[in-house]
Amino acid sequence: MVRTKGLYHLHLIVRDLERSRRFYQGVFGMEEQFRAGPKLIFLSTPGSKDLITLNEDPAKAQQAGVNGGVSHFGFKLAEGSELNAAISEVEAAGGKLLSRGEHEPGAPYAYVEDPDGYVIEL
Repeated sequence: MVRTKGLYHLHLIVRDLERSRRFYQGVFGMEEQFRAGPKLIFLSTPGSKDLITLNEDPAKAQQAGVNGGVSHFGFKLAEGSELNAAISEVEAAGGKLLSRGEHEPGAPYAYVEDPDGYVIEL
């Protein structure tokens, strides 16, 4: 067994680095941790150790939004957060609602899409 401290990061190819940074900071409150060169940003959720890396690589731009077998990734809403308000934030930032429902009674969810087409579960 490989011992780990958990999932470390998601690396997303994006078409427009600053647009994606604004989306993840504005919608999810992610904070920029550092940049590795002019086209790679590391963001994390305040109070956590998660990371999303955003990489604007023109040679890989055709891969932006292509899930490659990964259906989606999810953000767990904070206690007391409203799903409708979260969906509105996504839409205001350039994303869109794909579908919504309940996994079971009292357990609502929504699938939204970021500006590059990555699917996010809320």
